[in-house]
Amino acid sequence: MINDIEKVLLSEEELKKIVERLGAEITKDYEGKKLVLVSVLKGSVVFMADLMREIKVPCTIDFMAVSSYGSGTKTSGVVKIIKDLDTDVVEGADLLIVEDILDSGVTLEYLIKVLSARNPNSIKICTLLDKPERRKAKVYADYSGAQIPDAFVVGYGLDFNEKYRNLPFVGALKPAVYE
Repeated sequence: MINDIEKVLLSEEELKKIVERLGAEITKDYEGKKLVLVSVLKGSVVFMADLMREIKVPCTIDFMAVSSYGSGTKTSGVVKIIKDLDTDVVEGADLLIVEDILDSGVTLEYLIKVLSARNPNSIKICTLLDKPERRKAKVYADYSGAQIPDAFVVGYGLDFNEKYRNLPFVGALKPAVYE
């Protein structure tokens, strides 16, 4: 797997510092609120696990799985919910969508629309990685770990065809691997 990585963009130590910073910001902002972390599977599961341990206010968690990629490297533009929330805690809650990467914004725009119809008190976005140059939808992160260049990245939960999620860093995949 390591031989397929062109360049490490964020090391294990850098990721740890990002998660600590985001956890502190979220803790401060959600004091006294009904915080529900919504992890967008599968990519954000590693980030979510680390992030929730850094949040020092009461919170609950739930998971959604949505897709607009299939097995490709670019969004298809068609979003579908594969797994909806298990709990009915949205109404009156302060939702924080935890995402691995904010790329085109198409998926998150759709997810915000779906969740808004369930009457939460608020919806905000926390993303580990932000790729603003690829944005198609007007969606912006309230909490952003790091801005990255337009490269196909894997590791720390992010994948290509379900591989590389277990790498402890975020790296740019060599184009020869996915072309």
